[in-house]
Amino acid sequence: MARTNFQFTKRQKELERKRKTEEKRQRKREKKGSEAETGPDELQPASGEDHTNPAADPAEETGSP
Repeated sequence: MARTNFQFTKRQKELERKRKTEEKRQRKREKKGSEAETGPDELQPASGEDHTNPAADPAEETGSP
């Protein structure tokens, strides 16, 4: 009767555990990334400044080309 290779089964369990944890991390990153894209921070300007006003650009005020 053949003996089971315990080191092989142990290694397979370790690899499966690593794969599952990596998938879980990836799902968390995707979830966190999608929340950041639609988060409340993008609805309001960060410092209250309106960056769409071209007159507020300091490069245009100096007149340099």
